[in-house]
Amino acid sequence: MKYQRIKGTADILPSETGKWLYLEEIIRNVMARFNYKEIRVPVFETTELFARGIGEGTDIVNKEMYTFTDMGGRSITLRPEATASVVRCFIEESLGKKAPLTKVYYIGPMFRQEKPQKGRQRQFYQFGAEALGSADPRIDAENIAVSVQVLRDCGINQFEVALNSVATPPLRAKHRERLLEFVRPIASQLPEVDREKIDRNPLRLFDSKLELTQQLLQGAPLLEQFYDDDVRRDFDIVKETLTRLGIPYAVDPRLVRGLDYYTRTAFEIRSSLLGAQDALSGGGRYDLLVEELGGDPTPAVGFAAGMERTLLAMEAVGQSDYGEKSLDVFVIAESEPERKQALLLTKQLRDGGKTVDLDYLGRSQKAQMKEAARQNARFVLFVFTDDIPGEMFQFKNLSTGEQQKLSIDEILRPIA
Repeated sequence: MKYQRIKGTADILPSETGKWLYLEEIIRNVMARFNYKEIRVPVFETTELFARGIGEGTDIVNKEMYTFTDMGGRSITLRPEATASVVRCFIEESLGKKAPLTKVYYIGPMFRQEKPQKGRQRQFYQFGAEALGSADPRIDAENIAVSVQVLRDCGINQFEVALNSVATPPLRAKHRERLLEFVRPIASQLPEVDREKIDRNPLRLFDSKLELTQQLLQGAPLLEQFYDDDVRRDFDIVKETLTRLGIPYAVDPRLVRGLDYYTRTAFEIRSSLLGAQDALSGGGRYDLLVEELGGDPTPAVGFAAGMERTLLAMEAVGQSDYGEKSLDVFVIAESEPERKQALLLTKQLRDGGKTVDLDYLGRSQKAQMKEAARQNARFVLFVFTDDIPGEMFQFKNLSTGEQQKLSIDEILRPIA
């Protein structure tokens, strides 16, 4: 039988991991600068956590979750996003009692059973940041700034921040009534996939990617028409703070995001570098989620970003220097005594912090030189039988061609 990877998954090959490590290093560096600490939550949880946290009317819960029954008869789901898991951890571990403001970030795989597309597989990778404990709208702006800083540090400057306020549940209820009055007369014209949103959550119609739906919604009442003074003030503070931070934005009154738990601030960072699937990251405030999942009322804000899409954007702007460290030394030996000595020299060099490799295929010196070049080694260390007693070995700089006879201590010094 020929085994193949499951549709919607991808192998990240050794030749590709360098760029992933490079991106992860940027993410960790940015998070440290903003004082977010890493959190690692399980890749599966009880299904009820995601159903309640994300919202039973969402496409994620209704159509996309990988759910199964385990041997204990429990309904388990591979995480389709991480915020619900972070909130569960926040409640279970009483993080809110240990610090008045909890700022965490995560990096890891998510799982959604949707049609694979460019930059989004069924197993895909996200990073994100959550700040729990503050109702100050300025931290909403900081959350956006974190996402923006990662992009800028990746060399990506071709993007726009789309911003909206999805207000509060009482205001959304008023808007829902007016929206239903507008939508019901045209319901039969809507595509079937969007028609079913009318009763579940008509606000989600604005999130539709179908052009016909967007055309039919022209003239529909917008949520901004229902803002009260409190919501409008918070939204103004977010906008003013972004301006002070030097982050350009555009208000998009139709932006609602795909998750039910958002309140007030919602945002997406989009880039034309990605084509039609243009979202690099997105998030917003979710002041009701902690209480919904059984915790004390706790204001919170967060975002998530797709790592595959970020890497695609990096490639689109010509980013190819991923800071990969080349092999410091390739040790070449042919005879059995030489190979034994090569192992000892390799250990000494590795103990000295150098990246070193040697031949395990019994190849000729010429073939080993080709292998050193293929691995982009900076130096080659030749082990010849006559040199072993005196422990002075031929050491060659492959970029300059310079070759000299050195002891192992002398070899360690010039390798910066």
